[in-house]
Amino acid sequence: MSAVNRGFALTWLGHHTFKLVTRGARTVLMDPWVESNPACPKELKSFDKIDVITISHGHNDHLGDAVMLAKKFKPVLVCNLEISLFLDRKGVANTLSMNKGGTAEVAGLRFTMVHAVHSSGIEDGGQVFYGGEAAGFVITLEDGTRIYHAGDTAVHSDMALIGELYPPDIALLPIGDHYTMSPREAAVAARMLKPRWIVPAHYGTSPVFTGTPEMLREELKKLNVTSEVVALRPGETLS
Repeated sequence: MSAVNRGFALTWLGHHTFKLVTRGARTVLMDPWVESNPACPKELKSFDKIDVITISHGHNDHLGDAVMLAKKFKPVLVCNLEISLFLDRKGVANTLSMNKGGTAEVAGLRFTMVHAVHSSGIEDGGQVFYGGEAAGFVITLEDGTRIYHAGDTAVHSDMALIGELYPPDIALLPIGDHYTMSPREAAVAARMLKPRWIVPAHYGTSPVFTGTPEMLREELKKLNVTSEVVALRPGETLS
C-alpha cells in the first residue's frame, strides 16, 4: 500500500501510539504515550504541532502524555466524558467529550467512537479513578479513507457492525495477548472488519506480549482472510 498516494502518512510510535499526518496537513496523535514509551524512537518524542489527540481509554500507556502535550500544542482532545472531566481538572482546555456511536468533526476529519472491551482506570497520585468505558475510533480522512484504531480490546461481535457501518481501509489492531487480543483473536476480528490492510500494534513492549505479526499472518491464512498485514517497526511510516 502507498499511503503517500492517498495523501497521508501514518507512523507507528510503538505500543499503541500512532501519529497521522493527513492530506490537509492535520496531525493526529492516537493514544499519546511517548516520553516513557520504551519503543518510541527518541527523535520522534518531539512534535512540530498536534491538531487532534484521541484517547481510547484511561490507562497510563495510552493517556500518559496527554496533559503535557495538550498544554504545549493546544490540540482538540477527543475522548469519553469521564476522561474529559479528568483532563479538565488537570487544566487541559479544548477537550471534546463524546460516547460510543457518536461522530464528531474536528479539523476537517470525522471521528467515530466505537465499542471496545477493556478496562479504563486512570492512575493519578497513587489513586485510581474511573475512566469510563474503553473505546476505539474510526477516523475518516479528507478523501474518505477510514482508519480504525481499535485501542486495547478483546475481539467482540460488534466488530461486524463496525465493518458494516464504517468499513475500514486500515485496521490498527492489538495482537500482543495477555491484556488484549492475541493474533488468533485479531484474525477473527479481521474476518468481521474486512480491512484491506492491518497494522499490528500493542506488542513487543513487554515480555508478556507474545503475539507477533507473523503469527497473525498464519492465523489469517487459516481463516482465509485476505487482509494484508503491514508490520511497521517503531518509527516507521506506512508506505
